[in-house]
Amino acid sequence: MAPTFGSVVLSTPDPAGLAAFYRELLGWATVEGGDPTFLRLRGPGSERPGLSFQLDHGHVAPAWPPREGEQRMHAHLDLLVAPGALDAEAARAEALGATREDHQPAAGVVVMRDPHGHLFCLFVPGA
Repeated sequence: MAPTFGSVVLSTPDPAGLAAFYRELLGWATVEGGDPTFLRLRGPGSERPGLSFQLDHGHVAPAWPPREGEQRMHAHLDLLVAPGALDAEAARAEALGATREDHQPAAGVVVMRDPHGHLFCLFVPGA
């Protein structure tokens, strides 16, 4: 049997703080485990895939857009929003602590950073 996708893991100096941001943004639940250095969220009604947060005191946020000699992005999250809700969801993410990037590569997509500097994109289907 082939492996199945389980989770994306984000490094962070504050797993609880970053998990709280994504829990509110996505409406997901924290999976209880008792280890404050590694937390996981799950979507409503499903155990996997999840979004996890691992303690990393040396986390360095990537440059955006990429610049020679600076930390490069290894991955980012793409989060779908309902048609017509892009601006409202971007504003809600900002109210939760995200920041909007100055460089926006395309219409229908908003590039943002979570409170610890990880890049994510809000986008409408088809963008």
